[in-house]
Amino acid sequence: MKIIITGAGKVGYNLAKNLSQYHEVTVIDQNEEALERISEELDILPILGDAENPQTYKNLNDKGIDLFISVTNVDEANIISLLTVDQYIHVDKKIVRLKKTFFKESDLLKKLDVYEAVYPLLLTTQKVESLIEYAKANNVKSFSYTNAKLISVKIAQRGDFSIFVKNILQDHKNVIAVGVEREKRFIILNENDVIENGDLVYFFGNPQEIKKICSQIETKTPEIIKRCVIYGATDLGIEIAKALLDRNLQVKLIEKDPKLCEKASETLEGDITVINSKYSSHSFFNEEMLSNADIFIATTENDEYNIIKCMEASEAGIKKVVSINNDLEYYDLMHRIGITVVRGVKANAFYTILEKIESNYIITQKQFCGGKATIFLRKIFKGSPLIGKSIKAYPASENALSVIIRDENITPFYGNIECRENDVIVVFSNKEESDKIKKWINNL
Repeated sequence: MKIIITGAGKVGYNLAKNLSQYHEVTVIDQNEEALERISEELDILPILGDAENPQTYKNLNDKGIDLFISVTNVDEANIISLLTVDQYIHVDKKIVRLKKTFFKESDLLKKLDVYEAVYPLLLTTQKVESLIEYAKANNVKSFSYTNAKLISVKIAQRGDFSIFVKNILQDHKNVIAVGVEREKRFIILNENDVIENGDLVYFFGNPQEIKKICSQIETKTPEIIKRCVIYGATDLGIEIAKALLDRNLQVKLIEKDPKLCEKASETLEGDITVINSKYSSHSFFNEEMLSNADIFIATTENDEYNIIKCMEASEAGIKKVVSINNDLEYYDLMHRIGITVVRGVKANAFYTILEKIESNYIITQKQFCGGKATIFLRKIFKGSPLIGKSIKAYPASENALSVIIRDENITPFYGNIECRENDVIVVFSNKEESDKIKKWINNL
């Protein structure tokens, strides 16, 4: 594909890095230094210019573009670039990143023929909300074609602990154990494997049944979350506070910048306690009664700072600590020290856009386990040529696990199966196998 990306920041860079391996990528930005860095490291065409200015696209008017992705840090610039690119270039699909969620209620994006609008602030907030609903979970993924969810849980038991997968699942219907993250690797599981203390285990299936399993094997965090502490009165921190208030939870918001404290108090209309403090000592937790919180969420824009604050909160006795993270470099570290990781707004923008590009109408592709694993789902829609056709499963191996969802019942997929309308074929794989599975599932 021929792809144009406007914005050479963190999101634009990571998209260009991934997409330029397989596609012809052009990156537009006004920042000469950022363009030089990206062009030195990647095989892309850099264009120094304003994405809002029609003249920037003038020299590209002989090219038809398959995909236009606008991911600058300014909503207005992204929207105007969608308008101006059409003056010189025919674009098949447009994807835009937006901070302000009120655009979801507007007809503007429809008029601009936008293929997909990504709202990373909303996506990150929803991820945090899922950790309230599934209190013992480490991560929760939902999908378009099924009610089944992919939920991970960290095994945190006192002393030595190990249990056979089949013993965990024996009383739970429509749940499978997909795999574990262990020693920085993602490992596919079978029923005769054992999970151990410290494993991050991924279950797929009926979410209520998985919730029961989480309660059995994770004994550290509370069953129900009522008292919440948010560190960082960023736009994200305020958005999360609003969402938690809507759930009638007790919320305290901590911020060291007095101006941001004032802004948060005004925005939240005094419905939560906003505390101005650097809280450099543990006595602060006792003074403000923070140690009694069920969950601590660090939402600043500094990944390292979020990790430090989560460590302090954990030492103060808060059982569930959550760090907003935009850099995969820290993913393994945070899991090792017991911090729950939620993708930040930049990471969410990158992954969501990449997953949208790699998916299509019938196939969904999502990464999990910090990018170490991938899930593929293909739904058999009405009128599909696969209906009534016998298909052979992807070869079983230590790198892949296949199941089929039929009438919300999940069964292993081995050998051959005759496809029915509304079946959903699901394949889990580690990173090394994902390209082969993508080719297989697309060519069914």
